[in-house]
Amino acid sequence: MSRIGKKVIAVPKGVTVTVGERELEVKGPKGILKTPIPEGIVFKLDGDQLQAERASDDLAALHGLARALANNAIVGVTEGFTKQLDVVGVGYKADVQGKKVIFSLGYSHPIEFPLPAGIDVKSERVPAKSSIQQYQLTLTLTGIDKQRLGQVAAEMYRLRKPDPYKGKGVRYANVAIKLRPGKTGK
Repeated sequence: MSRIGKKVIAVPKGVTVTVGERELEVKGPKGILKTPIPEGIVFKLDGDQLQAERASDDLAALHGLARALANNAIVGVTEGFTKQLDVVGVGYKADVQGKKVIFSLGYSHPIEFPLPAGIDVKSERVPAKSSIQQYQLTLTLTGIDKQRLGQVAAEMYRLRKPDPYKGKGVRYANVAIKLRPGKTGK
């Protein structure tokens, strides 16, 4: 039984949903997104409500997945999504130059990170985060496609994962890091 799949999706004003054979197209004020529809799942548009239905009970997991993907597309074209990454460490920095981000993360060379289409980045220093030791700046990623945004954030995170002892590196802003204690000397 899929509780997520049974929920009705409210389609806001200004958003048009086109239900195709294998694809759901969502147009809104921020752009257009296309979402695949798994086999055995059917979407029905009733005025301003979108309902996902499945052919059999074997498709319960796909039912919830298809409904969640459709909801993410609707939220993406109306509000968009954001992720925040903190750059922490002495000498670590990130510069946004057009459609690429140049990182200096303690390696012998700077790292150029090209941004895919549909993803925007803004760098800023947030005064409220001064409690983090060696805090440098926060990168705010925005986009309408939740999956692509998460993938770009994960790739930036992998450039320099947080150090377990000092917490230096690129880390998610909303994830608390538990630092390990260092060795104790005599």
